[in-house]
Amino acid sequence: MSRSSDDDASGLMAFLREAIIVVVTALILSALVRAFLVQAFYVPSGSMESTLLVDDRIVASKITTRMQGVERGQIVVFRDPGGWLPEAAPVSGARGALRTALTFLGLIPAGSGEDLVKRVVAVGGDRIACCDDSGRLQLNGEPLDESAYLMPGTPTDQVDFDVTVPDGHVFVMGDNRGNSLDSRYHLAVADGGVPVSSVVGRVVLRMWPFDRFGTVAAPLGPQPVPAGASRS
Repeated sequence: MSRSSDDDASGLMAFLREAIIVVVTALILSALVRAFLVQAFYVPSGSMESTLLVDDRIVASKITTRMQGVERGQIVVFRDPGGWLPEAAPVSGARGALRTALTFLGLIPAGSGEDLVKRVVAVGGDRIACCDDSGRLQLNGEPLDESAYLMPGTPTDQVDFDVTVPDGHVFVMGDNRGNSLDSRYHLAVADGGVPVSSVVGRVVLRMWPFDRFGTVAAPLGPQPVPAGASRS
């Protein structure tokens, strides 16, 4: 083999080594970002319409939740605390292994197998009840104005309840109240509360489809009805 050929082979090997190092580093950084900072998910159902639609791709901030906790009004992704979701059929074989690996690395959004997305309407120590004579939630004895995010025309009074959220838990509901099996339907355990430790992160961005790209703001509430407003 000529010297030129040896140089070419050596250069190719050096390029391949550098490329592998770059790819491995990028994958490690992606996994670290997913583990500690943000994670992508997709919305599996219509329970959060019209704020989030089926198959929307969303990003949840883990670092925000860890630093600031979970607050009323935030939309959060949380792991099934037990019995909220039907058991998902596992995807076996090479396809399942590949999807698991890509999800772990943060290269594709997490599926709906163990995760849910809802809005926090009450936190530990809050008394939350449904409903007043106008069909509104009552938070610590005051009616709530949820018009900023509720699905238009959908009432909230599908389930009557009056509970105090346990410390270290949050009470969550979907914006599309008529199509959301949320805390109201799991009152037998912790009065419907979801452990804060099960919260993966706060939804901060809708990244797909592009025509709906944008941040997902959390109102400062849910907000009590302004003083002087009619409660009848």
